[in-house]
Amino acid sequence: MNNGFVNMLVRWLILALGVTLSTKIVPGISYDTGTTLAMVVIVLSFFNAVLKPLLLLFTLPFIVLSLGVGIWIINAVLFYFVGRLVDGFHVATFGSAMLGALIVSVTNLVLSRMLAPPRPPGPPPGTSRTRPVKSDDVIDI
Repeated sequence: MNNGFVNMLVRWLILALGVTLSTKIVPGISYDTGTTLAMVVIVLSFFNAVLKPLLLLFTLPFIVLSLGVGIWIINAVLFYFVGRLVDGFHVATFGSAMLGALIVSVTNLVLSRMLAPPRPPGPPPGTSRTRPVKSDDVIDI
């Protein structure tokens, strides 16, 4: 998927599936219509693109000290705000928002990994071999 528009649509579909799963699994989260679901996906995508990087930057010490649990809390805060902003999308409590954010995150992780193109065989990421390996005893720097 090299096309940016198709890639964005796939990400929105994955997010819509995650929100739908969270409404089916978590009591306290619901939406009224499909239009409401589309609006939730758009607003949540906007929050993830604009607000989430700022929140991550300002709460970085907390995220490090909590071993990453802070990211889950930030996702829950954004999920809860979307529930307050979008008419027809209901998030009853912050606990419901935390479970919903967890389900959306796991769905996004699993489906993104499944849909990602396979990696080409070669050296592991982070290692680059630009020069051929020599078999003599001289150390190259």
